[in-house]
Amino acid sequence: MTTYLSFLLFATLLAVAPGPDTFLTLRASVVGGRRRGLFTAAGITLACAVQGILAASGLGAVIAHAEPVFQAIRWAGVAYLTWLGFTALRSALRRDSSVWAVGQSGPSVSARAAFRQGFVCNITNPKVLAFNLAVLPQFVSPGQGLPALLAYALTLVAVGAVVLLVVIEIANAAANKLVRPTFRRVVDGSTGAVMLGFATALAVES
Repeated sequence: MTTYLSFLLFATLLAVAPGPDTFLTLRASVVGGRRRGLFTAAGITLACAVQGILAASGLGAVIAHAEPVFQAIRWAGVAYLTWLGFTALRSALRRDSSVWAVGQSGPSVSARAAFRQGFVCNITNPKVLAFNLAVLPQFVSPGQGLPALLAYALTLVAVGAVVLLVVIEIANAAANKLVRPTFRRVVDGSTGAVMLGFATALAVES
């Protein structure tokens, strides 16, 4: 139990550290409202669960050591983060009537599209899989095996999901108070810059 509580604290500290998933959920919630934020977070959570199960079952290690596969995932992640960054920056720089105030009706994004965007953002990030492979075994005693690894992996997923829900509620509360288009531009621009930064870091990492 002591080991699990230590892992729970570790997972919480990890989840509150901002990453691509956090910024994507924040932008989705500000631009599209709580519903879009929730579906984006649901896609991210499912992808996290898939990566955790892969790591726990040993398939993740196979992928990580299959260099062509791992590099393909890595560069897919770079491309997708870059696309998200440019999309957000383009939205922030618009000066025409397509720039609406937060709280008003903006371009419609289907639940499926929001879910897909969250899922792809996380599943193409090889750092998530590599992290699971490196960290999970350190908290599992010899002989505990797959059930314990799955429990730790899914705990990480659950804690991350709770943090994303908090982000959605904070973003929704802020959007209801700051309804000017400038606020939405700031969120779009900041998210775009951060996503491009993550993409660059992933591209240059050996």
